[in-house]
This record gives sequence, C-alpha cells and structure tokens, in this order.
Amino acid sequence: MRSEIENFKDCKSIAIMGGTFDPIHYGHLATAEAVRYRFKVDKVIFMPTGNPAHKSDRYVTHHEHRYLMTVLATMRNENFDVSRIEIERPGITYTIDTIQTLKKMCPPDARLYFITGADALHQIFTWKEPEKLLKMCDFVAVTRSGYDKNKLFDEITEIRDKFASRIHYMQVPGLEISSSDIRNRVENGRPIKYLLPQEVEDYIYKFGLYENCVKKEVKFMLTKEVMKEKLQSALSVKRYIHTMAVAQEAMKLAEIYAATQEKQKAEIAALLHDCAKDYPEELKLRLCKEYHIPLDEILKKQKDLIHPFLGAEVAKREYLVEDEDILNAIRYHTTGRKNMSLLEKIIFLADYIEPNRAPFDGLEEARRLAYLDLDMAMRYTLEHTIAYVKERNLMLHPLSLEALEYFKNK
Repeated sequence: MRSEIENFKDCKSIAIMGGTFDPIHYGHLATAEAVRYRFKVDKVIFMPTGNPAHKSDRYVTHHEHRYLMTVLATMRNENFDVSRIEIERPGITYTIDTIQTLKKMCPPDARLYFITGADALHQIFTWKEPEKLLKMCDFVAVTRSGYDKNKLFDEITEIRDKFASRIHYMQVPGLEISSSDIRNRVENGRPIKYLLPQEVEDYIYKFGLYENCVKKEVKFMLTKEVMKEKLQSALSVKRYIHTMAVAQEAMKLAEIYAATQEKQKAEIAALLHDCAKDYPEELKLRLCKEYHIPLDEILKKQKDLIHPFLGAEVAKREYLVEDEDILNAIRYHTTGRKNMSLLEKIIFLADYIEPNRAPFDGLEEARRLAYLDLDMAMRYTLEHTIAYVKERNLMLHPLSLEALEYFKNK
C-alpha cells in the first residue's frame, strides 16, 4: 500500500476505473483513455475488485489472475496505473471504502472521478452509503451513442435534484466487446484475437482461464505457490514461519496415517489453518457478521478463538477451497470436536507439536504419541490444553470438552 501512496501523492486529479476485469479488454482501455483526455486527469487507476458485492450471482475468476491481466493490458500507457486496494481488502468490496482509502492517499484538494456505466446509476442507491459516495467524488457515466441521458435523469430524480453537478456524461466509441462474450468464446473454442491486448490473450491461454467455466467453478483452487504468496502478505513473519512448520509436520503425519490424496489435503489445510489469525480484532468481528458466522458467548468474550471459524470461511472465499474436510480441519484446529476426521486430527496435532514450538510441559510426550496413535495423542493434548486453560481462568469452549469426552470413551 505504501508504494501506491507514492504513486498518487502528487496527483491533483484521478479517474478510477473499477470492475471485475474478467478479463480486461479494449472496451475498458478505450473508455479509460477517453475519460483521461476529456477530464485531463493525471492518472487513470484501474481497480480490479476483490469480492464484488454486485457479482455474487456468478463465479468470478480469482483476483490475482484478474489483477495480472490488468497489469499486462495497461503497462504500455504511462498514464494508467493498477491498484491492489480492493483485492487486498478482506471481505466484500464496496466502492465507498475504496474512495475513502484513495482520499487518504491523495493530496487533500485532489479531485476524484469514478467511471461507471450509465446503466449502473439506476442501481446506485442500492450501493453502500450512496449519498456520502456521491458527495465525495464525481461520477463519469459512460454511454454508447444514442443513449438518452435525459430519460435517465427523469427516472432518477433524487440524483438529478441533489447531485446533478457531480454527474458527467460522455459517449465512448461503440465497441461491442464484453467480458462475458470473451469468456464464452474461449469456452467454445472461438477466437478472441483483436478483442483484447495480445498479452492478455496469451495469459488466458497459458493458465487455461475460461476453458470450462462450469467445471472451474467447482474445482478451481489456488496453487500452493499462490497461497504461500498471499499468506506472506496476510501473516506476520513469526506466524508465517509457524504456518510452514505446521505444514511440514502435517505432511509427516499424513505420510504415516493417510492415503496420497489425504497428504495433499493435509498440506493445504495446514497452510491455511491460521490464515485469519493476524486480522485485527475489529476486522474479525466485522467479517464474522458479513459472512454470517455465529459467535456464541464464549467466542464473543474470548476473541482469540474466532480465527479458526473465520479462517475456514476465508479459505473458502479468498483461497477458493471447497473441500469440506479441509475447511473443517481449519475450523476445528483450535477447539477440536467429537467425531473428528483423520485430517482434522492431523492438523490439530501438527499445530500442537510443530518443531518450532517453544518447549512446554507435555510437548515431547505429545510428539511421541502423535507418531504412535492419533487418538491417544488427541486425548493427551486435549487434557493438557484444558488444564492449561483452567489454570489461567480462561473460558473453555464446549467443543473441547465434547472432544475430550469422545476420545476418553473411544
């Protein structure tokens, strides 16, 4: 983020070109250049969305692909820049949050123009804090030739009466190009050349994007390399070192107890088990509300226990993990639960015994038991964890008590 502040700190005017860019094409680029010339802005900032609030009805290609395609498309124009503000913000993407962030990064007197389609103005009062947004920046409603802007003003009287001075209209070249058409063309083996920059076309074919959209909606998951890159940004150095050690330990346990497929799942679950651990407390609570994660009285009072439950949802939304066993291994790696799967036990124990753990009473015995019998190790670690919590007068989650009772009777 600091590098982006350097990019914007001297700008007196900026146009923001938001969108999923799935993929970016010449229509986007032509529109951006037309706005840049018309309003004489210093820069046009392309802003790929993270989890767009108004795109929840369809699968959206992972933001790292969309970001990189946007960089490739804009790199030859020195007046264009690409921002990671929205893709690095956890949770749902709202325009008001982006504009507020940009305001802080630009000079106080900088003027912001937000580029949108004229049709989108019909929906603007369904956006988050629309009136505040309309006061913070100018809107450039781009249209194709023949669009009746007077009819639009008649239909949206509230905008006309209060904010007409902040709404600008301009026609752009009538390029009949759409991202959905490009996706359909790729899926059906039809050409996309000359609809988008060659670099973007090459990227699409290199990574097999859009070749089978139905299948990818179910199966696509980030590669381990991309996961690690994201985790390095999301976690402290200490937490990232711990995460890698847990992954190493989980794979060793899986080598003994699990089939080949389980080994792969163990590594993914271990990599992501603490993916939400370093989120600020306020953000954790906001995301739990946004993602409809129920918080019982213990989680509300002992907020450090929130991260595994939130982490499972982040793994699903941000890292595109759909395997329920992996998600449950993340969800219960701190509390445990009764009837734990093999993968859940492996992640729970790998987190407990990973090699970088500072020595504590019972650690070596837990390590010994983990390589003899997982159920014995689970009982032992749960007993020590519960004793530790009680000694410090912390609140114990009932899932842990249920888990211990289960392993005692097994």
